[in-house]
Amino acid sequence: MKLFDSHCHLDDAVFAKDMNEIYQRMDEADVVKAMTVGIDRQSSQKAVALADARKRLCAAVGIHPHNAKDSTASDLAILNNLAKNPVVRAWGEIGLDFNRMFSPVKDQEMCLHMQIEIAEPLKLPIIFHERDTQGRLLEILETQRNKIVGGVIHCFSGNRQELKRYLDMGFYIGITGILTIKGRGAYLRKLVTSIPAEQILIETDAPYLTPAPQKNRTRRNEPAYVRSVLIKLAQIRNEDPELLADVIWKNTCRLFQADAV
Repeated sequence: MKLFDSHCHLDDAVFAKDMNEIYQRMDEADVVKAMTVGIDRQSSQKAVALADARKRLCAAVGIHPHNAKDSTASDLAILNNLAKNPVVRAWGEIGLDFNRMFSPVKDQEMCLHMQIEIAEPLKLPIIFHERDTQGRLLEILETQRNKIVGGVIHCFSGNRQELKRYLDMGFYIGITGILTIKGRGAYLRKLVTSIPAEQILIETDAPYLTPAPQKNRTRRNEPAYVRSVLIKLAQIRNEDPELLADVIWKNTCRLFQADAV
């Protein structure tokens, strides 16, 4: 099978010492491609450099809602220019996060709107982050939908009604290793059977959200472990893993307009 980790952060310092081994484990797990995602100017620049160096990677650039209060017009201009590199296949991750509130709501929403405006003429799909916004991100996306060429709700953690609204707008749903966690993933496991296969992506969010069974021996997630997400997803949906993997591979390549390698 061919797997595509649609969201990871390979620029993180925890990967600096063993990148070759990480790529080797990707090979062993049939993870052919990965999207490495920026959260600010510096991480976006590193993501692009990584993708420039490895054909199997593509990159996304953007300002995470946690970093919204510190972003500047200069940062956005640099990212806009950076996004013209052909290895950049998405804008993100961007969105709203009302859980930790590292940035005020006003700054988060302004940063989100500005980045949607930048991504539109670039014709880049958007990777959206949402946490505890009580429907606010949905409200914004429903008013801005005509400006968005495509997108994925990264690490979906909403309810059934929110899921339907995202799906009705045509967005893909990113499923992480949370699906494999007994307690934390229970509600998500109830929802994934109602997602059309053609709107599912799988992701690690590495180095975070390590799936089972790997979480029993390591805290650091990595792209190879997206295979565990796929296997669990197929089990819950009662589908053949190879057939589901093929559909999700095509979904991811279609959204990011990524070469099939």
